[in-house]
Amino acid sequence: MSAQQDLKQPPIEESEKGEEKLATPHTESNTSDRLEETSNTEQTGDKEDSTATRARDRKERFKALQARAKSANERNLKETAAETQRLATDPSLLSSLSRKHAFASHNLLKADTEAAGEDFERKRAWDWTIDESEKWDRRMEKKQRHRDDVAFQDYTQDARKVYKRQLREIKPDLEGYENDKMAAIEKAAANGDLEIVETADGEMIAVDKNGTFYSTADTVGFTESKPDRAAVDKLVADLKKAEEVRLKKRRDRRGGDDEGDVTYINEKNKQFNQKLARFYNKYTTEIRDSFERGTMI
Repeated sequence: MSAQQDLKQPPIEESEKGEEKLATPHTESNTSDRLEETSNTEQTGDKEDSTATRARDRKERFKALQARAKSANERNLKETAAETQRLATDPSLLSSLSRKHAFASHNLLKADTEAAGEDFERKRAWDWTIDESEKWDRRMEKKQRHRDDVAFQDYTQDARKVYKRQLREIKPDLEGYENDKMAAIEKAAANGDLEIVETADGEMIAVDKNGTFYSTADTVGFTESKPDRAAVDKLVADLKKAEEVRLKKRRDRRGGDDEGDVTYINEKNKQFNQKLARFYNKYTTEIRDSFERGTMI
């Protein structure tokens, strides 16, 4: 029996080896499945991590935007409140209060300085330099001359004031003037009327050969100059402005009345005519209209 068992033992080993050989491919397939599952799990985990990171970044950006919107709203509310307060406050009242405060401070400082036995003007001059003090004095003198010059003296003085005001309002075209001057110089040099000479210092001098380039008392070349459209429009606007000022002064002298016909010779006669008009205009309206139409004969 033992011999028979020994003889039967090898096939068992072969069968076990065969089973082992058959079991090996199955184990490899299970291992590959586990590796695939592990890789899929890792990929899923990476995707979840990246999704969570993006969500966290979006949440942080959203919080930052909310903070910016909140700060902007608070700033807008503060500016709106300040603007409302500024509009509700009368600017003339503020300027009046500041002016009164400046006068009160000046008077208080002057009183304290005089009580201490010091020179107020000298002490106040310590805060200014010599140039600033001289500039201030010139400004005050100019302002005083302007105050003295406001009242009507004679028509010559009034015309001088108008002329000075017009000079202050003039805005010359310096660039156009330089261009026209250079064009005139080039034209005269091309015609031979003007010669450009360079001095030893390198300075360019224009020499008039026959005396026709530079204007003299007998020159009439300015009559050939034709102004452009903008200059003509500016002149017309200045004339209209002067006419409006003249009419405004005339209305002010007449008490603001814009009546067309002048039916009086002085102020007393004007008041009398107005009194008559209040009482009798309702009766004489038809007669006056007939006279104006020429049908009342």
